[in-house]
Amino acid sequence: MGFARYTLLGACFLAGIMMTGCSDAKSGGKAQEGSEAVAAFTQGKALNASFTDSRVSGMKGVAESEQLRLFIDEASGAIAVLQKRTGEVWYSNPLERSSDKLAAGVNKDLLSAQLKLDFYNSFGQINAINTYTDSVKYKQIKFEPIEGGVSVSYQFGTAQKTAEDLPKMLSIARFEELSGKLDKAGQRALKIAYTQKEDQPAYERNDNALNGLQLERALAAIEQAGYTDEDLQKDMAELNFTQEKPAPRIFQAKMNYTLDGDSLVVHVPVDGIRYPEEYPVNMISVLSFFGAGGASDKGSLFVPDGAGALIHFNNGKTQYPAYQQFVYGADQTLDRTEDASREQEVRLPVFGIIREGRAFLGIIEEGASVATINADIAGRLNGYNYVYPSFFVVNKGEVTLDANGQQRSLPKFQERPMKSDYKVRYAFLSGDEASYTGMARYYRQYLEKNDGLPKPSKGEEPGNAPFYLQLVGGITKKKHVVGIPYKSLEPLTTWEQAQHIVSEMQARDIANIKLRYAGWFNDGLDHKVPDSIKVDGEIGGSKGMRNFIAFAQDKGVGFFPDVALLAANSGSDFDQNKEASRTLRDVPAELYPLDLALNRRDRQKSPSYVISPRVVPDYVDSTLEGLRDYQAGGIALRDLADSLSSDYREGKQIDRTESEGISKEALIKVRDAHARVMASGGNAYALPFLTDLTNAPLSSSGFKLEDEEIPFYPLVVRGYVDYAGAPYNLSTYTNERQYVLKSLEYGANVYFEWIYAPNYKVKDTEYNHLYAVHYGLWIDKAADIYKQVNQVLKPVQGQRIAGHEKLEEGVFKTVYENGYYVIVNYNRASVTVDGKTVEAESYVTGGEQT
Repeated sequence: MGFARYTLLGACFLAGIMMTGCSDAKSGGKAQEGSEAVAAFTQGKALNASFTDSRVSGMKGVAESEQLRLFIDEASGAIAVLQKRTGEVWYSNPLERSSDKLAAGVNKDLLSAQLKLDFYNSFGQINAINTYTDSVKYKQIKFEPIEGGVSVSYQFGTAQKTAEDLPKMLSIARFEELSGKLDKAGQRALKIAYTQKEDQPAYERNDNALNGLQLERALAAIEQAGYTDEDLQKDMAELNFTQEKPAPRIFQAKMNYTLDGDSLVVHVPVDGIRYPEEYPVNMISVLSFFGAGGASDKGSLFVPDGAGALIHFNNGKTQYPAYQQFVYGADQTLDRTEDASREQEVRLPVFGIIREGRAFLGIIEEGASVATINADIAGRLNGYNYVYPSFFVVNKGEVTLDANGQQRSLPKFQERPMKSDYKVRYAFLSGDEASYTGMARYYRQYLEKNDGLPKPSKGEEPGNAPFYLQLVGGITKKKHVVGIPYKSLEPLTTWEQAQHIVSEMQARDIANIKLRYAGWFNDGLDHKVPDSIKVDGEIGGSKGMRNFIAFAQDKGVGFFPDVALLAANSGSDFDQNKEASRTLRDVPAELYPLDLALNRRDRQKSPSYVISPRVVPDYVDSTLEGLRDYQAGGIALRDLADSLSSDYREGKQIDRTESEGISKEALIKVRDAHARVMASGGNAYALPFLTDLTNAPLSSSGFKLEDEEIPFYPLVVRGYVDYAGAPYNLSTYTNERQYVLKSLEYGANVYFEWIYAPNYKVKDTEYNHLYAVHYGLWIDKAADIYKQVNQVLKPVQGQRIAGHEKLEEGVFKTVYENGYYVIVNYNRASVTVDGKTVEAESYVTGGEQT
């Protein structure tokens, strides 16, 4: 008997329901084969998992690792994971969900679902189905054994007709016409199925009455009266409603559950998501209520908003929107928002729940670039606090048709689903590790194991903390000759002036300068695409650059020439029709500059364009070739570690998961060519290739639903990558003491952005955001800030953060792996903690350094 036969028998045994082929498996004379199949399933091919446990009553054991046991409910598909050492159990669905008094209707059903699918109808409107309402209730669920776990297959929907097969509305004339064609029984069925509307001359479908026998009679009456698709089209036009043509909507999906050491791995294969061509699946949501906390539970939801944030269970903030953020930010070929976003991006594909004495950390292993993290509290839709990931499968745009002066928008879908499976690892923590510090430590070790971080430098004596400085060389500026406008390059910092700034900094004891130089080639800050490299003559040309590199090396200054590789201005070197990413409307993806006064995109200005991932490798090659002779020693990447975009060009689609792969290949090339690589942003996939990071997330977005900001990102990356947040002189800080304290608490370095020219040089240009950057106004303050930060952080250069905790409101303690600690007090009054008095807006240090 072959493996396929065993699979069928095992599925029949587990499901406890009759499915196609199961009756043969259970027929007489097959008992021996059936018992062998059961054994094959419960042993998981390698593991002896034939066990039961009173803590998971009614569920059957299907897999076991050294630390965990996996159970499944054969009727509902719900799973449970038992931690063998502690006896704690994590459930995919809340145990008391049936008694939830708040949830109703579909929200009640969702508490019992493991997977939710959002799909588009023919009008481009979103509909949703879930594994409970649309699969389990129809007993369309089956199981089969896989190595170390179980695979669960769902079929959603049925070919059986429903009320949706009846027209939503009928005109009075249509209702009378149909009634005239029916006998008395048919007329009675039609009267029950439709109720006359008070506000307009029409009959509306009475869904509440259309159940069981009444639905069958109404369907028969409509069919007997000869109601046609043409009749439906006429009624929609006359009564101004939309309704898609009823058709069987059969969907399929599969979820694989396996145990891997201390983790549950949940895998949704993209090729297992089947849907009718007319109803493409937009998004799937995975285990929405895994580990959810009830109204009487204590704990917090961890969300990766910027540096990280906690949402406390039952915080009562139901008047504010639920939490939802894209991992790695929005896709710029799909972003339709006109308002400028002020929120922090999600840089790490993680989430979790912290309970009393236990926690889980969710790590998105596949599909992170098309993932969204969602979280909400009890009291809005149900009585639970929960966090979960969802993943895009097929995206939608709109195409506008113009005919005879009338415009009509039609949905346009991407050509094929994402080229990525969706996989989430749930790691279970207990005791002291059941905290955000423990979660960060686990994730850091996970990244180390999987080459997700650069190798830490060992054996080096601690040196001075870095001082990060960005200088802007030149910008394009509109000028006029005899009233005729033209653009020219305005030098803001020449190579000689940069030397002067560095000399003044070092004269003020600013050490370990890491200088990022932007706007140095191909026409300034918003340079032309780097298909070749030409140093701008207005700032000193190639000779000036070589002189500066020699000067920087002599002075011990790290030099990082800045380059943008994912965005381009239109010009002779860039053909937006051929080289720009295409939106789903099949037009080049445009990026308009920000109007600071209105906080909106300014469509009166010239746009830049999203460069197609298809041509990024060529630009990387030409950039590296152009820089090779200069021997700069480093390079700064403006956007390669900061954003991801698709290209929906017809016949040549590149989705965001493929774009991530292209960016990683580009980063490998850059790392191989340069000893030191600086980047802005710091998405997780870029971390292994970086030495330095600016504009790293050092705060959360401060969403109203959130309760606490936490340094999850610094806890993960410190000791591997040196980092700084936003430039102090362009940040929202109005108090330098608060900036210093945040730097000390988060182990971050000082960062400024300057120009040599006076500030008025950027007035009335497209660079108004550079409103306070003249170095002369800032250099003394910068030296003072650096002195304070360096004095505290110098002993822990290259050290990882071992612990972080909130001691009381506004007071935090950061402990490094060598035992050194810093306590910061953000309050305007002194406090006494851990036997030490910390003055207002100040700090204390201590601990033995080993």
